[in-house]
Amino acid sequence: MIVVLDFGSQYTQLIARRIREANVYCEILPCTTTVGEVASRRPQGIVLSGGPASVYVKDAPRLAAGLLELGVPVLGICYGMGLLNLSAGARVAAAEEREYGRTAIEILDDADLFRGFPQGSETTVWMSHGDRMESLPEGWQLLARSHNAPIQAFRSPDRRLFGVQFHPEVAHSPRGAEILRNFAVDICHAPQDWTAEHFAETTIERLRRQCAEGRVLCALSGGVDSTVAAALLHRAIGPRLKCVFVDTGLLRAGDREMVESSLLGLGLDIETVDAAERFFAALSGVIDPEVKRRRIGNLFVEIFEEVAATLSDVRWLAQGTLYPDVIESVSVRGPSATIKTHHNVGGLPERMKLALVEPLRELFKDEVRAVGRQLGLAPTLIEREPFPGPGLAVRIIGEVVRGDVALLRAADQVVREELARSAGPALWQGFGVLLPVQTVGVQGDERTYDRVLAVRAVESVDGMTADWARLPHDTLESISRRVTNEVRGINRVVYDISSKPPATIEWE
Repeated sequence: MIVVLDFGSQYTQLIARRIREANVYCEILPCTTTVGEVASRRPQGIVLSGGPASVYVKDAPRLAAGLLELGVPVLGICYGMGLLNLSAGARVAAAEEREYGRTAIEILDDADLFRGFPQGSETTVWMSHGDRMESLPEGWQLLARSHNAPIQAFRSPDRRLFGVQFHPEVAHSPRGAEILRNFAVDICHAPQDWTAEHFAETTIERLRRQCAEGRVLCALSGGVDSTVAAALLHRAIGPRLKCVFVDTGLLRAGDREMVESSLLGLGLDIETVDAAERFFAALSGVIDPEVKRRRIGNLFVEIFEEVAATLSDVRWLAQGTLYPDVIESVSVRGPSATIKTHHNVGGLPERMKLALVEPLRELFKDEVRAVGRQLGLAPTLIEREPFPGPGLAVRIIGEVVRGDVALLRAADQVVREELARSAGPALWQGFGVLLPVQTVGVQGDERTYDRVLAVRAVESVDGMTADWARLPHDTLESISRRVTNEVRGINRVVYDISSKPPATIEWE
């Protein structure tokens, strides 16, 4: 296995993801983990992640004493490279020109990290740093450089310590996965035996041990995450699993019917709870999106606990939480920044009585889909596009009221129908967002003063980064024409051309 020590980078899980794509097992640990605990896992290599701090500031996280003496290869990425540089007595300082985005680097050595990269060639990588290595540790070898940073990659004389200034883990470094594979497989000699089949087998066994006693309630939404989580639990504990589907009144058109028809075929015990009145009451007068998410999270738990009270010996609440939910919501490993609270992570109340079980917490969406395929789930279930747990509440900017939900639901159905018919790019998500803005229009020779719908369509691999989709103009025209003709109350349609980052995929 490979251990990734998290120093707070928003990209940390992507490092593990890229290593797992090479079928090498990988775990993430906080940067505060003791050397003894790291050693107990018997890793074949260690990766030091990036982080938001500068290594030369007073309270910046440091390497645990003795970590570099464990005798396994270590790769430092960005902040991690700076730590290796300092540990060897070299200097790191603020760069005169910060580097963000795509940068070309020149490969000076085609061995080790850059095996397969012709010496003297250039490759594009993704930068996100304001520091640079001022000097190379004595006796160390330079592996790559760029115009702005003469030290882009290095290795120690014994070829056990490596550092890169850029982020090979992100999709914007086109050959970054090769660099991480070179480290894990060629340098660390880690076995390539971690697969979706292996994850499913080990997770089912772990769930049997974790939930050996008592019943489990599973929060089932119909999305791929909760469906795969329920399928794993069903294999692990069978009839002790009770699935609860909550109709919040904030669902898309057809969502409830899909859950009550498609998912029953999996042999799951599903109970539907009508709670629309309670959710609208909880959201009355609320504008702040963080408050929306917390109230929705609290109410979900209240409902699950009420259902649990009608059953015997319910001890667990299962959720389809994924890593992007975690990393955006709370700093669970290193000193990373909170972006927004997901209803199923930071939105849960501290007083919750049921213990959580989250079998997919360390996975990305496409990895979950691979596990779903391994479990034999139908493509119609595992290929559904992501839909947020708070539902349409976070696609209505401002207060959530029944009339606006109905308006957005109708418009969103048109958007999804037209996107399904489009010959444009394959999408990660496509949906409508109702804005708290009215504009003047003219319909049927009469003046209107109605709402604005924003259309959001993005391409992504894992949801951590995304680019706005270049939809055909004919598709955009069809969406606008149908929405303004068929949905009374909307007279203008706009298209969101923001990528993630700087924006998030959902507007709230």
